[in-house]
Amino acid sequence: MKILVTGSTAYDVMLGYDGSFADAIDPNALSELSVSFFSPRFERHHGGTGANIAWNLKLLGVDPHLVSTVGSDGGAYKALLEERGIATEFVEKLENHVTATAIIGTDTGERQITFFHPGADADGQWPDITDRKEDIAYAIVSPRNAVLMNAAVHWCKDNAVPYLFDPGQQVISLSNDELRFGIENSAGLIANEYEWGLISERLNITEENALLKTPMLIVTRGESGVTCFCEDGALNIGPCPPEKVVNPTGAGDAFRAGLLAGMKSGWSRIDSLRLANAMGSLAVELEGTLIDHCDHDAVWARAEMTYGEKLPVFPG
Repeated sequence: MKILVTGSTAYDVMLGYDGSFADAIDPNALSELSVSFFSPRFERHHGGTGANIAWNLKLLGVDPHLVSTVGSDGGAYKALLEERGIATEFVEKLENHVTATAIIGTDTGERQITFFHPGADADGQWPDITDRKEDIAYAIVSPRNAVLMNAAVHWCKDNAVPYLFDPGQQVISLSNDELRFGIENSAGLIANEYEWGLISERLNITEENALLKTPMLIVTRGESGVTCFCEDGALNIGPCPPEKVVNPTGAGDAFRAGLLAGMKSGWSRIDSLRLANAMGSLAVELEGTLIDHCDHDAVWARAEMTYGEKLPVFPG
């Protein structure tokens, strides 16, 4: 059984700022904001939420079905995914378009400002994958073109495929009705604290009543770990500290891959979240979002050292 991953495939331009964004922005003058930041670092990497999650799932030995879109400059990226054993038959390539691009600035406090150009994804189409539904254990609907996110939600609902709803930065692009539909038909909502704050305010959903809308709410809290609200109560899972912090970009995608891999394997929520945190900590130790190699024994040992208990092993 595979995991359906729908989300962006993008190139990431990584910039670094030796200071604090907050110190450079006057909160009393936001209506007149005009600011620039000097970046001594510039790197270009493969990225995109969908491709990142699929990549990390494959590192964990889980086969993904990636549904995404690239432009005429995305052939090499598709080839890279194929080299790692990730099927790209549902990665649409549109000529006369560029591949989506994210420009990500990170300050010394790991705060980020991102500009995202959707490129080819703005004109992508949802493929006919109905004949694959029997081969899909779970799905994740992660950020990309809002129209395609809605198409993915409806496809999962219509075909009884349980999915995690991960609206991410597209919270601001989805209407209240679209957000509500995505949440209420999902197997769980996942968001960081900022995104959850926006969703909570717009839909009048609180941590106390969230389970009336979805079976599970996962709020990631960066260095403070993660909280999972479910029928077992509020599960607070502390962070899995990295050996060093290079760049937090991609940590959330690695987290999601670990979570999905655990869920697919029938693990408890606590064990799945611990693996997710361990994968996220591995990602922040690297520049760029695609982890080149994943030593399973080392990841499992990292989780055991942090949480004092061994993770299960994957079946088979």
